[in-house]
Amino acid sequence: MLEHRNFYIDGAWVAPRDGRDFEVIDPSTEEPCAVISLGGQADTDAAVAAARAALPGFMYADPAERLALVKRILEVYTGRAEDMGRAISTEMGAPIDMAMASQVGAGTWHIENFIRAFDEIAFEAPLGDHAPEDRIIREAVGVCALITPWNWPMNQVTLKVIPALLAGCTMVLKPSEIAPLSGIVWAEIMDEAGVPKGVFNLVNGDGPGVGTQLSGHPDVDMVSFTGSGRAGKLISKNAADTFKRVHLELGGKGANIIFADADDKAVKRGAAHCFNNTGQSCNAPTRMLVERSVYDRAVATAVEVAEKTRVGSAHESGRHIGPLVSQAQFDKVQDLIQKGIDEGARLVAGGLGRPEGLNRGYYARPTVFADVSNDMTIAREEIFGPVLSIIPFEGEEEAIKIANDTVYGLTNYVQSQDGARRNRLARRLRAGMVEMNGKGRGRGSPFGGMKASGIGREGGSFGIEEFLEVKAVSGWDPNAG
Repeated sequence: MLEHRNFYIDGAWVAPRDGRDFEVIDPSTEEPCAVISLGGQADTDAAVAAARAALPGFMYADPAERLALVKRILEVYTGRAEDMGRAISTEMGAPIDMAMASQVGAGTWHIENFIRAFDEIAFEAPLGDHAPEDRIIREAVGVCALITPWNWPMNQVTLKVIPALLAGCTMVLKPSEIAPLSGIVWAEIMDEAGVPKGVFNLVNGDGPGVGTQLSGHPDVDMVSFTGSGRAGKLISKNAADTFKRVHLELGGKGANIIFADADDKAVKRGAAHCFNNTGQSCNAPTRMLVERSVYDRAVATAVEVAEKTRVGSAHESGRHIGPLVSQAQFDKVQDLIQKGIDEGARLVAGGLGRPEGLNRGYYARPTVFADVSNDMTIAREEIFGPVLSIIPFEGEEEAIKIANDTVYGLTNYVQSQDGARRNRLARRLRAGMVEMNGKGRGRGSPFGGMKASGIGREGGSFGIEEFLEVKAVSGWDPNAG
């Protein structure tokens, strides 16, 4: 079993000052795979102090130096891809092939996109021709607490650490204690890339401990959190006393609206997307809204996808889905499947319990409910498992009404060959992102939501700007440089 009890503080691996042991569980086997330390107040204070001390030298350095640093991080990250993929697969259950391609690849994608977007940031710029002695200066927010989840570890770590670095911020990263091994590899990458002492710090811990200490710390200027709405509320309240900037990327209950004129692969594509990463994605299209005239055929196709979706160990190669991340997540998914049955949804695939032949590990059956109404629990709550709810609709207006009838507003999806209809829906759907006809969003597109799905945007120039303050200056001498 691996032992990773130390934290990365002020450019060195140091023993915990106030730590306690915590076992990391391999969800494929339910067996411990590593031991880490959960930090205490003394560890949090040490990491924040290191970040605070490093801030002046880093934030006022030439921005080109920060760009060069990120390029070195990308080079080292690429070289450590196999180590990273194995860490992610072991800690949170992504099948090894998927971990290497998608989980690790998400980090590469974002780092490259931030490097490309850096040129779009004007750290000093004129206000306009009408005010030649006015300047707009963009400078680092300051010391940032970065709290990341277990479901897409490097996706979220790179979406926070890299733009913070490019903006000139210093930081303390707290990965999920359920899946901390990838964060430890990341800290090794930062060290090898030569990040200056104190600029990046890592303290493992849980939400009530290190998470709360960071979000309320008087020397932390910003907290960026990805996770549950419940935790997001607590962080916002805790941060309010010190007037921190708060960035939240929370949950979703994405509606995938499939019209009768959708392409032949729309339902298959939507169901597969729902089951990807074992349903543990905030932008998963878990509510499939289908026009009544093609509803029965869509249900049959979704059932076929569920029945063909193989479930297996994260340690096996192949195109399958792995286990849920933990016992708590497994129990939550099982409870919500039972709730769907109890409230009268028609179970057409999957259901309670583990797939046949899998008696140990947090494996769930790919599940499809038909004849779901939007007031049922499975249509309201984020399940975070491989569970698809299919809801019929009669026309465009009803589809929009159902899709928007949720506390969430992260990602919605539209499938139709009618371009004018797609554009109408894109304007009226209350979500931070709308993806249509299976076309992914382009490089640098902002990721984030409305309503209970969060505050702020990640990715590209939008993501860098989240870590910048805007300063307005008058009386600037344009000839003095």
